[in-house]
Amino acid sequence: MKGPLELLRRILKGHRERAAAHGRVMTLLVLLVFLGIGLAFYRFAVLPVNPAAPPKIVDIPKGAGFFRITEIMNEAGLVANRPFFWLLALGKGATRQIRAGEYEIPGSLSPSQIIEKLVRGEIKSYLVTLPEDLSAAEVSRRLAALKLVNEKEFMALAADREFLASLGIEANHIEGYLFPQTYQLDRSMTTREVIRILVRQFWKSVTPQMIKRAEEMGLTLNEWLTLASIIGKESGNREEKPLISAVFHNRLVKGMRLQSDPTAVYYLEQEGKPAKAVLRSHLQKETPHNTYRIYGLPPGPIANPGLDSLKAALYPAHASYLYFVAKNDGSHQFSANLAQHNRAVSKYQPARQKK
Repeated sequence: MKGPLELLRRILKGHRERAAAHGRVMTLLVLLVFLGIGLAFYRFAVLPVNPAAPPKIVDIPKGAGFFRITEIMNEAGLVANRPFFWLLALGKGATRQIRAGEYEIPGSLSPSQIIEKLVRGEIKSYLVTLPEDLSAAEVSRRLAALKLVNEKEFMALAADREFLASLGIEANHIEGYLFPQTYQLDRSMTTREVIRILVRQFWKSVTPQMIKRAEEMGLTLNEWLTLASIIGKESGNREEKPLISAVFHNRLVKGMRLQSDPTAVYYLEQEGKPAKAVLRSHLQKETPHNTYRIYGLPPGPIANPGLDSLKAALYPAHASYLYFVAKNDGSHQFSANLAQHNRAVSKYQPARQKK
């Protein structure tokens, strides 16, 4: 009897050993699979997505869910393995932390770095320089060209009394309050937000002492900005601005028309058709801002002046000049009477309309 039983025990033992060996092999295979997946996942997470590729611009809209964001990234060629990307974001707790906006993502970044960039909200920004003496329409067009504002919305808000009041502006239009400077803006900002930034800089730059000085001169804030805007449009020469200011102040005191060319063509700027040259027909046109036709200051600014023009309007030079004419070199010839002025015009601008 022992013979068959012993044989059976040996057979069973062999089965158990083979089963154990098979189990060890399967376990090893599973471990190898997981190790391979882990290694692949690690490589996916830390290696650049495409070092040779140029930076990609990715726009993540507001309200986009994580799976939609993944699709946007995939379409841009920045996600080679969506399940790995999901797992990586989940591990970083990033699925609900990504900020909407426009991103510039170089191919030298790894998926891990890309996710960190999205979570930090490192949105692509634009350095935008708004020179002195641009009109509100010009500012709008410049910003719209970079897709930072909606031009129609910008111009509608520029004349929205309720919106202007929220900015501390007691005027019919935003002209004069869009402070010229270099700004860092991004496309996640709304048109309202961009305007607020520009106007906020105006209030930071215009001090209470300057406003008080204007009041002491008998100028309202609107009149001060209007005069400064005309000074700025007449000359970009910083040293000359106090002299130009003196001419306009002297004319106002004497009840003379200001006869400033830029005011005569401001209506074209408002219509989005800026004049390339000032013609006799422009000077004769009846418009609210044309100081060849009206006495005193126009009803509002014709541009957005910088600090030099704002200060020049408050501190005119001590001079008796009443006229000036361009000398074609960026400077002007100033005259105290009409006879002197006519001689200067004959010398420097013989073909132009006399001022």
